[in-house]
Amino acid sequence: MSATTIQSSAIRTAVLQAKLWYAQRISAMVLGICVAIHLLIMFYAIRGGLSAGEILGRTQGSWVFAIFYEVFVLACFVHAPIGVANILRENFPSSEKVIILPWVLACLILVMGTVAVIGVFTGGGSL
Repeated sequence: MSATTIQSSAIRTAVLQAKLWYAQRISAMVLGICVAIHLLIMFYAIRGGLSAGEILGRTQGSWVFAIFYEVFVLACFVHAPIGVANILRENFPSSEKVIILPWVLACLILVMGTVAVIGVFTGGGSL
């Protein structure tokens, strides 16, 4: 490999790491807002004496709740796999095989989270 090829590869890696850093920080901001709103809603609902069934009855069919919780899922989909990839890269720097775990985690979060949002929105009917 020539010095130019190595240098351009290092630049691409640095740019990718910067983009991932920004993606994780932005998703963390979204997650912080989502968690705060979710906790406020739960405290309000519990304080009002609502049961889980009553809460689900009120959220069923609500586009606002569905969009809010899907944004929550998407923020988790971005944030968690980047963090797991960083931890794995730090602990297993020479292993190429551990890179699959963050991808599996991302797919699980996206699929299971979206299925849960659809389940709440539709009242638990089949997809």
